[in-house]
Amino acid sequence: MFPVSRLRAPRIAWPSSQNVARARRVLAADGIIAYPTESCFGLGCNPRSPGAIRRLCLLKRRSRGKGLILIAADVAQIAPFVEPGALQDLGRFKGFWPGPYTFLVPASRKVHPWLRGQHRQIAVRITRHPLAAGLCQALGTALVSTSANLSGKVSLKTAADCRQSFGGRLFVVPGLTGFARKPSTIIDAASGKILRG
Repeated sequence: MFPVSRLRAPRIAWPSSQNVARARRVLAADGIIAYPTESCFGLGCNPRSPGAIRRLCLLKRRSRGKGLILIAADVAQIAPFVEPGALQDLGRFKGFWPGPYTFLVPASRKVHPWLRGQHRQIAVRITRHPLAAGLCQALGTALVSTSANLSGKVSLKTAADCRQSFGGRLFVVPGLTGFARKPSTIIDAASGKILRG
């Protein structure tokens, strides 16, 4: 079992109760939210909803073969999306979490194909961004997380940019992004190979 007790606890910044309630309603209706992450705003949705995942990919104009990342406040929120026992591989990387490191682990058979794309693995991260972690904690679930932008375009850094680019097609949770200059590092958990530095 992944040694949860040895993980550093993420710093939590609770979103306002109004923003949590609005985000919960949007997610329940298979809608999309935008929220700050370590390097940019992210687009997110309910990872258990095929309709929401499709809507997010269409909104972003993202190929369904690429797959998506899940962020969470803790390992328990990731567990339902990975193959039983797969979290054991992550034990070697416990010092990386919470942080801007995304690991590829074998996906549960219950995971929607668009979440993992053309891969057998799913990308997961325990976020170190206080508000993103607080949002996952308050909502009680991992969230899909992909950069807030149309595919191939520059990632958006502010709530205002998200509202201007996407209008009323999503709910924007306000906040400040972290200071990371690039997206999270992606690592294959089984081999330790860095796929995106």
